[in-house]
Amino acid sequence: MKAMVLQRPGTALVMETRPDPEPGPGQILVRVLACAVCRTDLHVVDGDLPDPKLPVVPGHEVVGVVEALGAGVDPSLAGRRVGVPWLGHACGTCRYCGMRAENLCDFPEFTGYTRDGGFATHMLADAGFAFPLADDLDPVATAPLMCAGLIGWRSLKMAGEADRIGLYGFGAAAHIIAQVCRWQGREVFAFTSPGDSAAQAHARALGAAWAGGSDQTPPAELDAAILFAPVGHLVPKALAAVRKGGIVVCGGIHMSDIPSFPYSLLWGERRLVSVANLTRADGHEFLELAPRAGVKTSTTIYPLADANRALDDLRHGRFQGAAVLVP
Repeated sequence: MKAMVLQRPGTALVMETRPDPEPGPGQILVRVLACAVCRTDLHVVDGDLPDPKLPVVPGHEVVGVVEALGAGVDPSLAGRRVGVPWLGHACGTCRYCGMRAENLCDFPEFTGYTRDGGFATHMLADAGFAFPLADDLDPVATAPLMCAGLIGWRSLKMAGEADRIGLYGFGAAAHIIAQVCRWQGREVFAFTSPGDSAAQAHARALGAAWAGGSDQTPPAELDAAILFAPVGHLVPKALAAVRKGGIVVCGGIHMSDIPSFPYSLLWGERRLVSVANLTRADGHEFLELAPRAGVKTSTTIYPLADANRALDDLRHGRFQGAAVLVP
């Protein structure tokens, strides 16, 4: 197998040739068809997230085909197309797993962070944490749903029944969730980097009622806002944009420090919450809903060997939607 490997945070990925891994009990060997590139991958590569498994193969938005089964795996999975998300394993025994909150598990494993991920031709996954997919799904179009879609969906659920919803950072997750919002009959207000006319045009093309820079005030009070941009100084801006009783949801796993802000921005029963990881229930819900909502992903394809270029293009906002590696 071939894999793009991170040896040390802050360095470029290196292509390696490795023996094909053998699945252990409860595991499957997946031949990767496509793996989207997520901002969380940037956080792993840049060293923003502590204590990754090193060396590690990044990538956690995977669509592939099951090529081998470990002991105890349902034989019907052989040859099936599956999706592999960020949450790669939960212990099943801690307090949070017992509360059906496996996204908060005390002993989790994460694909492409604490275990090898999908920037490769092959990878191992826990069978119980892989989502069976229809064989006729386009793997490139489907790959971004495995994190941008799933985390976006969990963030949207946290936002409640908001009629007017602001999306800060119009990248992979926002361009998917904007489509779900419009299908649900919500108004979308898109906030991009100041002056990013291409992202604003993309948002309007997907039905946003308004699109502007994150330094702007929206033309109407928001019921809720979701921050996909990992920029702490946007939190006070979002709180100022939502109405009394509104909610601001931080959807990323990493964010720069939130600056101090006056209590008046939070007062009025506004709420500030975070989203951590996902549950398998989130995945099943969203993967059933996405085709009904007519979700179409915007993708830019890169060969596996160009993973470093894809990461750098994401870092500098050189495309709309999601980058996808194809072995």
